[in-house]
Amino acid sequence: MAALWITHVNVTNEEEYGKYVKLAGPALEKYGAKFLARGTRYKWMEGNERPRNVVLRFDSIEAAEACYNSPEYQHALSFAEGAAERDMVFVEIIED
Repeated sequence: MAALWITHVNVTNEEEYGKYVKLAGPALEKYGAKFLARGTRYKWMEGNERPRNVVLRFDSIEAAEACYNSPEYQHALSFAEGAAERDMVFVEIIED
């Protein structure tokens, strides 16, 4: 069952987070991610607002998790740590 990887981000260090973005893209694509939203217009309704919102589609939660745990993504993620406040969730898609 397909899944969404949803991340809400508040960047606190643009330079370091830029390094994450540069490295994360190829790692995500290697594991089959398809960007559905990235830096697009949004309307925050509840909870803690984070101005950057990213939605990716993977073939499964397992594929998203494999990507997240991959050496390539973990290397990219090392640049985001301390450079952003992030909330992330993987959610299966209900398909009719």
